[in-house]
Amino acid sequence: MNKRSQDGEKRKGDVQLQFQVITDTHVKADPGHSYNCNLARALEDIKRMAPDSDGIMHAGDLTDQGSTEEYAEFRRIWREHGAGLPVSYFAAGNHDVGLGHWPSRLGAYLDATGMRGPYHDHWVNGYHFIFLGTEEGLELFASLSETQLTWLDTKLTESKNPVQPAFVFLHQPLKDTVAGSYESQRWYGVAQDEALKKVLAKHRHAILFTGHTHWELEAQHTMFDGQKQLPYMFNGSSVAYLWTDKDEHKDGSQGLFVEVYADRVIVRGRDFAAGKWLENVRFECNIPEQSE
Repeated sequence: MNKRSQDGEKRKGDVQLQFQVITDTHVKADPGHSYNCNLARALEDIKRMAPDSDGIMHAGDLTDQGSTEEYAEFRRIWREHGAGLPVSYFAAGNHDVGLGHWPSRLGAYLDATGMRGPYHDHWVNGYHFIFLGTEEGLELFASLSETQLTWLDTKLTESKNPVQPAFVFLHQPLKDTVAGSYESQRWYGVAQDEALKKVLAKHRHAILFTGHTHWELEAQHTMFDGQKQLPYMFNGSSVAYLWTDKDEHKDGSQGLFVEVYADRVIVRGRDFAAGKWLENVRFECNIPEQSE
């Protein structure tokens, strides 16, 4: 990866920001479970491949059932394999907070991650990172209140540069966008699908990253280009295990590496299990001006 200029000036050809997107780690209470080992290996791979990373963004389903034991194991893995890693932020997935007693499960997620609530935002090196999250403990879907949608609309106006991307994270994808979200595939999942699309359509400088589907990055539709109406959207696959276009389970562990330049964003797929780049998973995004 390119380095920033040695004199500290951010030149057009330099990387302005770099971060990783992981999702669906599904940590179990058993320390030896393959999902837990996959997360430890992914963190070590990120340290090795991106020592200058600015952050790790998790798109939800940190744990498999949201239990106290699972969160303790999640914290152990992050503590033992996260030394030297950059700042990390987390979205809540349905496995973290869905079903069961909503307030207590949300509380366990907040205690484990240190996040401020079901939705929150952060600035990293001058770039805006916005995390959305369900406000009900639904089994599969996310439910976003009118207050949250208005908050998102407001937050997406805060960038002073009309072509500087804002990065948005939500566990569940919007319908008919990225891999796994098509109606026949059944893994879309936002109760307010049209309302969220209406907000995002006003802010095409955003880039949305989602999880939930586990669809492998080599499948069709890892990136949704927005069709000149919506922002770019990306499926983040899964660290725990994968799913295919044949609607079948597949062992594996994948995630995204993101490089931000002054005039474009490059997203690359990483195979954590093999410790290799996915050669055919590389996307380049040119951010449209907000007024377009």
